[in-house]
Amino acid sequence: MVFDSLSKIGGQPQMLYPFKKILDIPAHQEITGAQLTSELTNGLINKITIHLNTKVTDLEQNDNGFIVNNNVGVKTIIIATGNGAFKPRQFPIKTTAEENQRIHYFIDDPQKFANQTIGIFGGGDSALDWALELGNLVKIELIHRRDNFRGLESSVEQIKQLSSAKILTPYLPKSLSLMDNKIEVELKKLGGNESIIRSFDHIIVAYGFKADNRFVKKWDIELHDNRIAVQSEMKTNVPGIYAIGDVVTYPGRVPIIGVGFGEAQIAITSIMRNLFPQKSLTIHSTSL
Repeated sequence: MVFDSLSKIGGQPQMLYPFKKILDIPAHQEITGAQLTSELTNGLINKITIHLNTKVTDLEQNDNGFIVNNNVGVKTIIIATGNGAFKPRQFPIKTTAEENQRIHYFIDDPQKFANQTIGIFGGGDSALDWALELGNLVKIELIHRRDNFRGLESSVEQIKQLSSAKILTPYLPKSLSLMDNKIEVELKKLGGNESIIRSFDHIIVAYGFKADNRFVKKWDIELHDNRIAVQSEMKTNVPGIYAIGDVVTYPGRVPIIGVGFGEAQIAITSIMRNLFPQKSLTIHSTSL
């Protein structure tokens, strides 16, 4: 069983940077976050049970293993929460339910914004990635509170070359309203009293996300700098609980996706050896 706090599987590659080109996946010169998620989940949905919109809040240990959320019994647990359950930093203006329909924190289909005018708020790589992806479909205005961006300078330069893009800095949103089926945002320029009004069909908020892995503390799992300390077989200090991916720490670990794949294989092999010590396990995938 897989428990996921999000509304769809795929984690950060799917939700935060689905169109960003990932360059560290073996056998792929480059692949987007959405393509990677699709390939990983192909054929998986009908083989396992996936609980979406489900945070694991309770974990009880017994003689047979563990009880998850007071109702699911399991023998072994693998924690693969990455940087943790995350939720977007909200747009800093109070909005109505009707206005919220035009404010987006995730995008799964850029085509639905075709031929519209989109305001993108943020200065990190996510904001720049959205601007580059949408810049070929729509008119975009990228609004950031600083003149300098936190994201890649090469991405900023590419956006500047787009005829459909405009960069507005340094501005902060001051107020928001719906007018004639458009969302109007008052932007205040930092360091002065100047304000401007911009009109958009939709806005995308890319202010980053709050992530948290501290929930494992109450399960007596050892943490180092808010990451789970693991042994060479990806074991935590609690027997029967393993951890893999960016949630873990050990000397020399490199935080890339390809490493997480290898850690998953190590953990599963260790689990199988523990559950079936009497069996001789075939380790080579080509022999399966």
